[in-house]
Amino acid sequence: MKFLLSVLLMLGSSTLFASNEPASKAPKTIVTGADQTDQYFEYLKGKRIGILANPTTIIGKKHLVDSLLTRGINIVKVFGPEHGFRGNASNGTKVSDEKDAATGIQIISLYGKKRKPSKEDLADIDLMIYDIQDVGCRFYTYINVLRDVMESCAEFNKELLILDRPNPNGYVVDGPILDMKLKSGIGQFPVPIAHGMTIAEFAQMINGEGWLPEKKTCKLKIVKVLNYKHDMEYVLPVNPSPNLNTPQSILLYPSTCLFEGTRLNHGRGTYFAFTILGSPLYKGIYDFSYTPVSIKGMSESPLYMDELCYGIDLRKYDAKELRKTCQINLKWMIDLYNNYPEKDKFFDRSMSKQIGNIDYLIGVADFKNQLKEGKTEKEIRASWEPGLSDYKKMRKKYLLYK
Repeated sequence: MKFLLSVLLMLGSSTLFASNEPASKAPKTIVTGADQTDQYFEYLKGKRIGILANPTTIIGKKHLVDSLLTRGINIVKVFGPEHGFRGNASNGTKVSDEKDAATGIQIISLYGKKRKPSKEDLADIDLMIYDIQDVGCRFYTYINVLRDVMESCAEFNKELLILDRPNPNGYVVDGPILDMKLKSGIGQFPVPIAHGMTIAEFAQMINGEGWLPEKKTCKLKIVKVLNYKHDMEYVLPVNPSPNLNTPQSILLYPSTCLFEGTRLNHGRGTYFAFTILGSPLYKGIYDFSYTPVSIKGMSESPLYMDELCYGIDLRKYDAKELRKTCQINLKWMIDLYNNYPEKDKFFDRSMSKQIGNIDYLIGVADFKNQLKEGKTEKEIRASWEPGLSDYKKMRKKYLLYK
């Protein structure tokens, strides 16, 4: 197997695999790490492989696990994140260990009784692989499971191979830095809402910033994405999770996921989650309406189920407007708060377990008070400094792409 580049990164013992194809002959299209099979198939031979995977773990249109098995690679077990290995579990639903019906391989859930692989789980594994599509947000849990797998690999001296994928929201680095007093399952790192990194870049940051226990480092090997820059548009070939099921939902997610911390339905119970927002209380205020219903595998008991909601429809919103500003959209939150008939209850969680904690989502405790006090978007953004600017400087140390 030929490598154009095999260098030691300054972040411990990380080794980078790059394409062995001359730049002048490089394909014009984006090529994921997984699709560059010549860069890692030989490396897997003779090793007992564990892989963190879900439906986004593909080579072309075929699942990576199936492709590796066809090539005679010894996959000992598969680890599944939130939504499970096959991606059929609703958000937040605990997932149990099982055997994969299609392959007979043991599946270990990292979104059930455990959050990271145990010593026993890794005892018969020589190499772990991470290949899951992320969407570039602090509250999207795949960066959490990345850290958890890195922690186990560091503790039990296992190498982690990351097959990198583009970040569809890689162009934006925005939001307040998480106040670590608000650390939770949807916020584990002192980064902004939109962190602007690929999974491999984020893994280097975890190592470099000492975010593993006792500041241990995980030995990494990385297959980079070819022909990728952070500001490129990238349409995902597979939905990253059940409710992020359109390109529009993925692009709006850094902005509209914040509504999980309000009394508004944010499209759950429809096939347009994160692109429509509403409440029965907006009747007579907004013309657009929809009715959330129970949808198995997406949202079985959405907020305001079977009730007519009124609000805003962002399905045709020109996402290029977000690219122009390179910012998340706060105007929707400000406007919907200002137009809500019962402002004192906008963030009240008592009516339903479906309502999240806005402090945990936004990452700071003063955001809801800023809205109540009528702060402008400019004033709210000013409160994110100097943390956001400091993060942007720190981030540059770990970038693999421009």
